[in-house]
Amino acid sequence: MDTATISAWGSKMIDVCTSLGIKIVMALLILIIGRFIIKMILAKLDKSKGMEKVDPAVKSFLMSFFKIGLWVVVIISIISVLGVPMASVITVLATCGLAIGMALQGALSNLAGGIMLLMFKPFGIGDLIVATDAEGVVKEINLFYTVINTLDNKVVSIPNGTLMAANITNLTKEDLRRVDLTFNVSGADIAGARKVMLEQAAANDKVLNEPAAPFAEPVEGIPGGMSFAVRVWTKTEDYWDVYHALMEAIPTALGEAGIGGPLPATQIVTDK
Repeated sequence: MDTATISAWGSKMIDVCTSLGIKIVMALLILIIGRFIIKMILAKLDKSKGMEKVDPAVKSFLMSFFKIGLWVVVIISIISVLGVPMASVITVLATCGLAIGMALQGALSNLAGGIMLLMFKPFGIGDLIVATDAEGVVKEINLFYTVINTLDNKVVSIPNGTLMAANITNLTKEDLRRVDLTFNVSGADIAGARKVMLEQAAANDKVLNEPAAPFAEPVEGIPGGMSFAVRVWTKTEDYWDVYHALMEAIPTALGEAGIGGPLPATQIVTDK
């Protein structure tokens, strides 16, 4: 190999490396600048007047959609700068379309589930729900997952597809809830026990008389006594206050009235 050939080859390599280096630098700049612009656009969009009027659940979903869309634009720009022919990229994606579709089957199911959740609105941001063995407050509904904070402050992400197919109990959607309690007492003074329970329910200022007055009735016999069901209505936000207050007040009042718990069962032992 003569000197001229080596020189030409070296010059060509320098040109290729220089061109490739410039493309890589440009791609990195697009990535950095694009990331900054995406954050800025999302921040302005989040604080826009239009978004303020949107339901929080829909807003969370749309923000996830816009974020993914903007990143797709950045990635396409990077591919273009690197000199990869878009026709080739499209051909490869079309060739791998079936495999990609199979791989994304779960993701597409979650995406469709998210859309259905926003359409039918079984819950919204801030609602307390029970679903798929998890109970907590809904914090976010994004493209693929619904995020809830459990009552002991754990973060649980539930796939939207799974959530849409599950039974969902919304504990805070309605303004009123009924508090159901059970107390076991001796069967000696049923009327007295009923009176004490109703008095304690009436004494609680968070207990409502609508849609129904407080209820206290024996529902079944148990060994040595009766089982009473106490049912009262209250505002949803007062549910646990009323629950704990009555759980303390009723047994205390029953004891003060001389009404005890079920009598111990009598066991007869015979000699064999």
